[in-house]
Amino acid sequence: MVPDDPATELTVPEGGSPGSAVSPAGPDGSAGAAGRRQEVVTAGHLGDEGRARAALADPDPSVRAAAVGALARLRSLEVADLMTALADPSPTVRRRAVGEAGARPGGVRPGGDDPLSLAVRAALADDDALVAEAACWAVGEWRTAAAVAALSAVAAGHGDMRCREAAVAALGAVGDPAGLAAVLAALGDKPTVRRRAVVALAAFDGPEVDAALARALEDRDWQVREAATILLED
Repeated sequence: MVPDDPATELTVPEGGSPGSAVSPAGPDGSAGAAGRRQEVVTAGHLGDEGRARAALADPDPSVRAAAVGALARLRSLEVADLMTALADPSPTVRRRAVGEAGARPGGVRPGGDDPLSLAVRAALADDDALVAEAACWAVGEWRTAAAVAALSAVAAGHGDMRCREAAVAALGAVGDPAGLAAVLAALGDKPTVRRRAVVALAAFDGPEVDAALARALEDRDWQVREAATILLED
């Protein structure tokens, strides 16, 4: 599932239909950014690829992000569109592009060296935390073993806890033995990261894992203890 994005929500006036969505006007009488975004979202629901594609060049990033989502809904989102969006100066657009790339059926080769796969993995180091978090989700969806080293670095040292948590979850999804050390280290992080790390340990085996789960039974956070208990009972 692509991470939630309010730009994909379709709002319809009371008593109206998707085609009658209101487009608030700007000071010059043209549709403002909110109105243009609504039009693009509507285009995605009504099959208007031309309108959605034209919005990829809109000056407002929220409209460009909505265009990426609309084209994905229409199954018309091309690799070239994603590559452009992944290089967008706005993190709003890059995050949407990473999410859609991760959900793209058959569009990316997990671990591949094609430009799109490499661009999404490079987003793990994006300056924006939400983009990096979305990239962790994407490579976790792909079970990308080639991303384990980068995920381990995010899990160990990213300044945003959401990114560390997402990286640990992705390491558990990939299940590559090379990621075990980072998951074990995450058991010393904040409670939400520790909980995620315990769940991620389900993908690994060995005495280190058993010992870590046993220690987690004594964790000061009850949810960490509960997760460890469940895994040890399975």
